Order: sequence, then structure tokens, then C-alpha cells
Amino acid sequence: MPLLADPSFAQFSQEIGLASLGASDEEIEKLSTVYWFTVEFGLCKEHGEVKAYGAGLLSSYGELLHAISEKPEHRPFDPISTAVQPYQDQEYQPIYYVAESFEDAKEKIRRWVSTMSRPYEVRFNPYTQRVEILDSVDQMENLMSQLNLEMLHLNTAVNKLRQTFG
Repeated sequence: MPLLADPSFAQFSQEIGLASLGASDEEIEKLSTVYWFTVEFGLCKEHGEVKAYGAGLLSSYGELLHAISEKPEHRPFDPISTAVQPYQDQEYQPIYYVAESFEDAKEKIRRWVSTMSRPYEVRFNPYTQRVEILDSVDQMENLMSQLNLEMLHLNTAVNKLRQTFG
């Protein structure tokens, strides 16, 4: 399955893109570097083994073999240090960042993005297919009401499944 067809991976990629809206040029450069070392060339652990999830690795058999070998340096994934690591695209990478899991990489990036000095927050509205700037209390209250309704529907569905399947 193509990675961007996976909802979790697609959301991860989209979150990095949304984080660039309102960011300074320096922050955008850091975001693009984190994107390079995750969405394109990301590695993570799974059941004690290093696995590739980056699209650039999965589309290049030679680089994939290189990335999971002992040849390159494997560093623990941390967005702060990853964001300032120079990279090149002419040869195989000499350094790869390894997250404890794909979920761990996503969570670390979310925490890191929350520290950025953007003047506002944004979200993608899947119903209108537009990016919304979250800049008013009324807008936020309306969004929270919508989310509460969605949570009510999900909770009802879970309860029905529990009654049906135990």
C-alpha cells in the first residue's frame, strides 16, 4: 500500500505541512529537514528491529539496504537535533534517525511543533477541505462543540460494539 494511502502516515505528513503555515523561514527550514529525515528517510523500531517507514527508503532498494545496515550512523530520533542536521540528496545518507516507534516519532514532532513561535494555530477541515486559521474564541467553541458531538457518536458506537461482541 502506498504510504500516503495509510491514514496515519498521511496525517503525519499533513501535520508537518500545516506546521509550516505561519512559521518563520528558519522554522520552515527546520521542518523541511525533519520531514526529510522522517517522511522521506525515517527509521523506527518494531519488535526490536530497525524498520524503514520513509518513502525515499521504501522506493530505493539500495538505500534501504544501506539504511538498515551497519554502515551509516543510527541516532535516536529527536526533532530538535534532527532539525539542524545537514543532509544531501546525491548519495546515500551517512546518518539516519531511528524513532522508538512510528507513534513515538509523531508524538515527538507534535510536542516540538507546539514550541514553535507561530502567531496562530491551524487545522485542516476535512468537510470543507480547507485550512482554517484558529484565531477566535467563537470559532474554537464551535469546533469544540463539533468534536464533542463526534466523540458522542464514537462513544455510542463503541458501546454498541461492546454489547454485541462483549
